[in-house]
Amino acid sequence: MAEIVEGPKPVRITARETARRFFGHENAVLVIVLVALIAAFGVITKGGTLGRANMTNILLQSAIRGVASVGQAFTILTAGIDLSVGGVGLFTSMLGASMMTAVLEQNIVGHPVSIYIAMPVMVLAGAAWGAANGTLVSRVGMPALIVTLGMWQICKGTSFVLGGGRYIIDLPDSLNFFGLGDVAGMPVLVIIFIVVAVIGYFILNHTVFGRSVYATGGNPVSAWLSGISVKRILLIVYMISGILAGLAGVMMTARTMSSMMRTLSGLELDTIAAVTVGGVSLAGGKGNIIGVVLGVLIIGVINNGMSVLGATITAQGTIKGGIIIAAVAIDYLRRR
Repeated sequence: MAEIVEGPKPVRITARETARRFFGHENAVLVIVLVALIAAFGVITKGGTLGRANMTNILLQSAIRGVASVGQAFTILTAGIDLSVGGVGLFTSMLGASMMTAVLEQNIVGHPVSIYIAMPVMVLAGAAWGAANGTLVSRVGMPALIVTLGMWQICKGTSFVLGGGRYIIDLPDSLNFFGLGDVAGMPVLVIIFIVVAVIGYFILNHTVFGRSVYATGGNPVSAWLSGISVKRILLIVYMISGILAGLAGVMMTARTMSSMMRTLSGLELDTIAAVTVGGVSLAGGKGNIIGVVLGVLIIGVINNGMSVLGATITAQGTIKGGIIIAAVAIDYLRRR
């Protein structure tokens, strides 16, 4: 008589097990915080922040900040930092606007340039500033904090020279699509952010370069002994940060259809806040892009909520500074 072999019994996943898995995920707390903030500001403003137009505005603002934050994440994962992102974004915005403007007194080439020439030039300019940062950090051995802080000021100074400190307007109408257009109802700026985040996630999690970034941040000596070119990794991550800061400059210029010295002001603080809140350790070697995206949205909700409540720029900066300190303190205690 043939023996009947029973198949494996189906595993029942209880609600308790599902909850345990959810809360055990490294980004679960961030999701809870994000939902709680949206609900809290909705209650405080009596639904003022929950309208579709306002939520879209949060996504648009977060998209620009998020693109630069992905680049910032690469540098912080190597235990570095990039304080020049705001200056680089401002420079690329001024450069592109002064190339595309129809106001000939402000146009640095004497005639309006096509957006399909100006935008790649803006991104390449960001890459050049990033390469300068990376060279000084990786080859000369200077501290990233000092290098990028100085580069931030250099970018601001050259931006003033480019635009003469004036408000540059009268840009091509075709640029408006990249700032306020949409594809199938999805804003173009948000699409760009999603694409950048997906690429960043893939690079960090599914490539040799990504593993080398984590190894360099975790222990650069061990990474070097295992055959990783630490100097090359550092150069590339600062170039990535510069490229994405330049892209943020393109996005902001397209959204406002203008450029001025206040463009992307405070971007460096916003990106550091988003990355640290998103769980990326300032000590390097720990964090992920999904957490960064959630951190970007959390900072976006906070900024928007405070603006709706009438908080001043100074108050917003104070709160974001406190958020950074709290995030770093939590990371420090967790590592201990």
